[in-house]
Amino acid sequence: MKLHEYQAKTVLQQAGVPVPQGVALLKKEDLPAVLKKLPAGPWVVKAQVHTGGRGKAGGILRAGTAAEIETAAATLFGKKLVTHQTGPDGVIIQKLYIEQAMTVQKELYAACAIDRARGCPVLMLSTEGGMDIEELARTKPDAIIYEPVDPVAGFPAYRARSAAARLGLQGAALNSVAGVISGLAKAFLAWDAALLEINPLGLSADGKAIAMDAKMSLDDSALFRHPDALAWRDLAEENPLDVRASEAGVNYIALSGTIGCLVNGAGLAMATMDLIKFHGGEPANFLDVGGGANTQQVTEAFRIILSDTKVKGVLVNIFGGIMKCDVIANGIVAAAKDVGMKVPLVVRLEGTNVEEGRRILKDSGLKLTAAPNLTEAAEKIVAATR
Repeated sequence: MKLHEYQAKTVLQQAGVPVPQGVALLKKEDLPAVLKKLPAGPWVVKAQVHTGGRGKAGGILRAGTAAEIETAAATLFGKKLVTHQTGPDGVIIQKLYIEQAMTVQKELYAACAIDRARGCPVLMLSTEGGMDIEELARTKPDAIIYEPVDPVAGFPAYRARSAAARLGLQGAALNSVAGVISGLAKAFLAWDAALLEINPLGLSADGKAIAMDAKMSLDDSALFRHPDALAWRDLAEENPLDVRASEAGVNYIALSGTIGCLVNGAGLAMATMDLIKFHGGEPANFLDVGGGANTQQVTEAFRIILSDTKVKGVLVNIFGGIMKCDVIANGIVAAAKDVGMKVPLVVRLEGTNVEEGRRILKDSGLKLTAAPNLTEAAEKIVAATR
């Protein structure tokens, strides 16, 4: 689950990381009340969207007076922001964050993320803040310092000071940045985060560090340990189909292809998508209904797939272990009749209650193609959608 900047800064501040003073503007009509709460100017007015590259795309504006804040807010609210991460469709700005503009002498980079190769969280630090970390890693990999974080013991103060020293810092700057590093690691572990990034981490002339921007995402699988964090979820920033899938309890990721996939099991779903591509097609989604889905969940999963206007055909690939083939069959029939099936449908069923599942599909009157194995199923759906 992604957080907005103002939410991530709240987390950092609670962990002892200095952040500029600011106030979130969640609705246009709240501006008069927000103006009364702001610290002394000048300010920056920032679009709150779940994407990077806001500044380059015109999503961050400076303001020196209350009138300029009003102008900036009017400019940004409702604007379509197109960045290198959003693609040409962009995102609509619906929330803003107004904070005190800071003057710094140097910009650093600090982040903590899960490193799956190392099997632990890793701090990433650099003296070259303000840049896209992906570009920096590609062009100047030696400019990034990596420090593994023990998920149980955390990141002790002496290691934070050592990491700050590796950045070439001394005196007040070393102490201040070490405090930020400690707070960053602490917050990352406390919230079961997937990513917590400060870019840039500003350093003033007198050596004080301050988080000028923040990006944070939480591990969805750990949200049950943080029920309060669910209040931060911004459904308006998410794909509506993703929202429907999460409410239905199925795993769905939209892709750019034309062949919808309904599969049980993540590994089987990946194999299904691989075979679709191998035979010349492009999957429109990853959708794993899991091993314990009921008819209602399968029906909603099918509706979600067919709600994607790019879908020109659907491949259902079920291996019934815990999941029963007759449950899948009933879900397919219910959803197809509900939405009016107008695209080719190829179904491959194997496993528990497979004969009953095949009977249900045969007696349903649906126009579908049965396939005895996954290879033939992929070949048939690709051919049907050409």
